[in-house]
Amino acid sequence: MRRTDWLIGAVAGAVLAAGGITAAVASTGDSSASSGSADSSDAARTPATSSADAGFARDMSVHHQQAVEMSYIVRDRTENEEIRRLAYDIAQTQANQRGMMLGWLDLWELPKVPPGEPMEWMDMAGAPSPGDGSLMPGMATNAEMKRLGRLNGKQAEVYYLRLMTAHHKGGIHMAEGCVERCAVPVEKRLAQGMVESQASEVKLMGDLLRARGAKP
Repeated sequence: MRRTDWLIGAVAGAVLAAGGITAAVASTGDSSASSGSADSSDAARTPATSSADAGFARDMSVHHQQAVEMSYIVRDRTENEEIRRLAYDIAQTQANQRGMMLGWLDLWELPKVPPGEPMEWMDMAGAPSPGDGSLMPGMATNAEMKRLGRLNGKQAEVYYLRLMTAHHKGGIHMAEGCVERCAVPVEKRLAQGMVESQASEVKLMGDLLRARGAKP
């Protein structure tokens, strides 16, 4: 499969997912409108710019975009089908989820660029420390992304698995923050799903690293 095929599939899936999830969020808002006042239902439908719901949607969209890019890079640097399949699954899943979150921000008519620093909406206690030059915990630096693009074969596989493990751990912490703080039910469910699926992938990547004689 060519990289362009990956991109077409990811974009198409993200558009469909964003449409479906936007309808679900709108439906949730409409049902609350029938049981409360106009002001309270409007508040339920439209989180504030500084809310956890908006902050999570913005920050996780950026976080996911790097995971997609990282997966495209390793796909071109190895012939190992196991790694290519993992990278494809991560790219597709996170592109679709990113489409959902950007769809919410459009629905809420909120900016996609944070008004302040990333992750101001959550307590950073216990979060993995961002690397030097990293935008958010778990994210790779520009230098690390460039290094991944220069490696081939097993070296690329090991480096990708290590970078993505750190990336997932940062993403899990952020998703746990949304589970605790977000108010929109469908967003909380998505965040909980991220926690569970990425924790499973962290375990898988640890196994793949050990199979290559490398430490997680």
